[in-house]
Amino acid sequence: MAQDFLLPDIGEGIIECELVEWLVNEGDRVEEDQAVADVMTDKALVQIPSMHTGVITRLYHKKGEIAKVHAPLFEIQPDDEVAPAPVQEVAQTAAPAVTTGQITKEFLLPDIGEGIVECEVVEWLVAVGDEIQEDQPICDVMTDKALVQIPAMENGIVSELFTKKGGVAKVHAPLFSYRCEGEVSATVAPVADTKRAAAPVVNTDNTGNNKKAIASPAVRRVAREMNIDLTQVKGSGKNGRVYKSDLLAPSVVEVPVSSVAETATVPTTVIGGDVAANHVASVEPIRGIKAAMARQMVDSVSTIPHFTYSEEIDLTELIALRGGMKDAYKEQGVKLTMMPFFIKALSLAIKEYPVLNSQLTSDASELQFFSQHNIGMAVDSKVGLLVPNIKHVQNLSIVDVANEVTRLTDAARAGRLAQDDMKHGTITISNIGALGGTIATPIINKPEVAIVALGKLQKLPRFDDAGNVVARQIMNVSWSGDHRVIDGGTIARFCNLWKSYLENPSSMMMAMS
Repeated sequence: MAQDFLLPDIGEGIIECELVEWLVNEGDRVEEDQAVADVMTDKALVQIPSMHTGVITRLYHKKGEIAKVHAPLFEIQPDDEVAPAPVQEVAQTAAPAVTTGQITKEFLLPDIGEGIVECEVVEWLVAVGDEIQEDQPICDVMTDKALVQIPAMENGIVSELFTKKGGVAKVHAPLFSYRCEGEVSATVAPVADTKRAAAPVVNTDNTGNNKKAIASPAVRRVAREMNIDLTQVKGSGKNGRVYKSDLLAPSVVEVPVSSVAETATVPTTVIGGDVAANHVASVEPIRGIKAAMARQMVDSVSTIPHFTYSEEIDLTELIALRGGMKDAYKEQGVKLTMMPFFIKALSLAIKEYPVLNSQLTSDASELQFFSQHNIGMAVDSKVGLLVPNIKHVQNLSIVDVANEVTRLTDAARAGRLAQDDMKHGTITISNIGALGGTIATPIINKPEVAIVALGKLQKLPRFDDAGNVVARQIMNVSWSGDHRVIDGGTIARFCNLWKSYLENPSSMMMAMS
């Protein structure tokens, strides 16, 4: 008896798709897991495989039409429904027996951020054979925005990890598989097995190795389990498509997938007409945060006319004030560094010069001013440069800012910043002086209009009001501004106000009251 094949779930939130291409015709015989159709969702092109071996009796949609999820896609006459046996006997051999036991499920990588289609597997927190609990962290993955932890959806035992550490995993693609308790259907159909074994091979492709490795996800999974390189298998299907039966052929040789990459040749460099070996010691792919930073910096310098303004600030009085406060606050669990003072003073100066807290629209036709001061701070983390920002600094005390600085710095260095902590920044501070260096030309964190780099703190000789040489704590700061929005006079006056708050802490405290 013919059965309808219902279009399965093919992605979170997807309810329909376009029929791009039928890979079979009505009357064609198909094998289990053979690709039947290509469909296009709003995210990707997906191949739909057959669940049975049998004959296609009807195609419900024409090429270009819209197919609905959970609606009939095609009709198939399975092999085990055409065996020459009495009705009662067929029922006994073909009816599924439902029992309770372990079933294997695939965990699909979910949406982990707006616009993110792939991520790098940084660390597996489990191994094959491990027992897992619902909500237990399974792995750490790195997007171009943050490090994200992927939890288990239910209890089970890990049976396979589909992506190695350092590999790239696709959103909505299998990340790992696991065994769990559930209902399984056991079908006893020896007649169908005999027919399947004797079925003639159709659409034979006598070409060489299948370089494109055309196969359904199920076939690819079997190939991984058998340690077979699909590009070395001659597919018997149309255009060299590989079926399960092709993997079981005696001629198939197990070739680990990794061996393909190991045969890569070493690049050479032409020097004066001679070919000289370019001895590459190692190759590191640019992914995740580093790739995002590379794109962001190129975009910033190629679209924003930068100019730099430098100044020196005498922090002697502020350092003395902090020295008298930090021990008392330490007892309360507050880590009082210099950064909270720089951030709070910046917010106070922005109140007088709001253009420093503005952003141009993408077409540069409007300038948007923000009432909230979301001040970012660049953090040198183990996964690359991260710029979390402290929200609504204009409403926070020095202690509030200090607590946020500690929280964000610790999270960034551990690679566990939430994406919200890096969104909606309005201006940025980069503390290069923590590592060394006095002057810099920082690149603006687009679409912001300004950034300041703090140099290292130095004890230098300076003249006091009486003309005496005294030792002072001096820091150089370097501003970069968007010259479409800010001119030199504006940033100089703004920096002078910011500097006055830092050099005279009492004026800062009065401005905060």
